[in-house]
Amino acid sequence: MKIGALAEIFPGENRVAMTPDSAVALAKLGHSSVIQAGAGTKAGFTDAAYQAAGVTVLPDAAAVVAEADVLVKVRGPEQAEAQALRDGQTLISFFWPAQNPELLETVKARGATVVAMDMVPRISRAQKMDALSSMANIAGYRAVIEAGNNFGRFFTGQVTAAGKVPPAKVLVVGAGVAGLAAIGTSTSLGAITLAFDVRPEVAEQIESMGAEFVYLDFSETQTDGAATGGYAAPSSPEFREAQLKKFRELAPEVDIVITTALIPGRPAPKLWTADMVALMKRGSVIIDLAAERGGNCDLTVPDEKVVSDNGVTIVGYTDFPSRMATQASTLYSTNIRHMLTDLTPKKDGVINHNMEDDVIRGATVAKDGAITFPPPPPKIAAIAAQKPKEKAKELTPEEKRAEEKAAFAAQTKAQVTLLGIGTALILLVGYFAPSSFMSHFVVFMLACFVGFQVIWNVSHSLHTPLMAVTNAVSGIIILGALAQVGSTSVIITILAALSILIASINIVGGFLVTRRMLAMFQKS
Repeated sequence: MKIGALAEIFPGENRVAMTPDSAVALAKLGHSSVIQAGAGTKAGFTDAAYQAAGVTVLPDAAAVVAEADVLVKVRGPEQAEAQALRDGQTLISFFWPAQNPELLETVKARGATVVAMDMVPRISRAQKMDALSSMANIAGYRAVIEAGNNFGRFFTGQVTAAGKVPPAKVLVVGAGVAGLAAIGTSTSLGAITLAFDVRPEVAEQIESMGAEFVYLDFSETQTDGAATGGYAAPSSPEFREAQLKKFRELAPEVDIVITTALIPGRPAPKLWTADMVALMKRGSVIIDLAAERGGNCDLTVPDEKVVSDNGVTIVGYTDFPSRMATQASTLYSTNIRHMLTDLTPKKDGVINHNMEDDVIRGATVAKDGAITFPPPPPKIAAIAAQKPKEKAKELTPEEKRAEEKAAFAAQTKAQVTLLGIGTALILLVGYFAPSSFMSHFVVFMLACFVGFQVIWNVSHSLHTPLMAVTNAVSGIIILGALAQVGSTSVIITILAALSILIASINIVGGFLVTRRMLAMFQKS
């Protein structure tokens, strides 16, 4: 089959659906490739680079459509592009069938097959084709970069000669792919990051990335992501009110808000209202990643950056992935290539559109003159449901004191028991052993007990900094053992020799560990 890549005609769209590298991979599947001249220029891929990869560069879109069996694009086709499709031809692109019924009717009338990359089911096997996640990942990263560009301060806190700079406080609303990318970028830049999602099962993911999950004081159990293909489901009015109340509490504290909340097939929910914007500090920034679907913020204007009356900047760009066109094109073309790999199971250049395959069936919205949208549910569950992590109950001062008393009592009981056992052992040994041995044995037992209490109760993370101290203690042990090694008692001589051996191992090991630790800070 011949795969043809078209240039994007949507204003401001810089991505391309085929890169030179993906064309090389398609050739290994038995396909040949053509591309419209200049299609990859805005993404940093020249026509010469395509030609070097074995791609034929054609002068215009009409020539590509006429020659290709399978067309690949980023944005969904305009009506004119859909009208140009021919019977039996396949188009692979974003399509948004629920929002474009007229476009569906057009491709149906043309007899074309359409594989919508936005309809790839969210099952494990399809992750390599999940273009929505690829683009959302870029959008989340870019949102933080745009926020930093419009924010007048550092993200990380600093202490300088000119004064102390507090860290920025970032709130990410929605912890899908874009939200998690924003969280990761924000925390890596040093900001204090808070995150909220209606799905409680994502709390552990958020906290593992160094952010704080914002809990609501609300008992309603939300529909988990497994039931909705990994997306959030609509919330009840009561839950929404509790949510908005919490956001109003946070609005005066946060410097940057990044909203990513979307519900499939619905307008973006309004989560950051005008009164919340009014509560924010002057110079704060809101990045609305849901702007293309109406926005999560009341004041969002799609494709524009506006400043509120109180000096808050609201960014409503809808082209965040396109602003990183090279990276976005690389990821998207890889998603397309994986889709074509599944469509070419024998790697012989022949497309086998297997409608029994969950992924292919789910993504196919039109085929053979019929509309196949919406697809049936996949045979495999989208995402395994996770048990929500229970929020630790905050103890009252009385409960804390009771716990401390119980812990102290348990520790005291353990120490008394150990002392009792030790005393009984010393008395038993003393009954049979000579008095000269007992004086040394008592010192030995006390040294073991004190050493155990000093070293064992120290946190493991502090053992390496304590190497110098333990080396000093080991040195004292060696000196004491050397003084006893010449004793007339065979038992004392053996114990002293063992002490010298063990303490020497500890000293040598301590120096080796310290040397390796210091080497980490030396310039190569």
